[in-house]
Amino acid sequence: MNQKNSPKPVILCVDDEVSVLQSLRIALRNGLGDTYFYEIAESADEAIEILIDLEGKKVPVVAIISDWLMPEMKGDEFLINVHKKYPQIVKIMITGQADKSAIERAKTYANLYDCVSKPWSDRILIETIKSALEQ
Repeated sequence: MNQKNSPKPVILCVDDEVSVLQSLRIALRNGLGDTYFYEIAESADEAIEILIDLEGKKVPVVAIISDWLMPEMKGDEFLINVHKKYPQIVKIMITGQADKSAIERAKTYANLYDCVSKPWSDRILIETIKSALEQ
């Protein structure tokens, strides 16, 4: 990493399905280019480790895109935990099956920007992220 340039901001994707993470990364790279680094985590615990590691390296995480239905910790609980320590990070949930109360909890306690349904439209996902990051 060049010391003169600040590191590229990161968008972190969290889902327990590797195929979903790969699809997300491709969609993001196609839609947002190489403005960002795209990190992936297969669990909330792994995502928290990545956040701590990036914070230690002074690499800004600008957005988290998290699935809702994951083993160990649901997406709303994960985003609420993240929000307590990193309120500045934009949070977006993607889900095929989140219940309305989980989405409301995430909006109330994690400042959830939006919830995108699976299977998602790349265009809608990218528009959602762009509008979230412009705020």
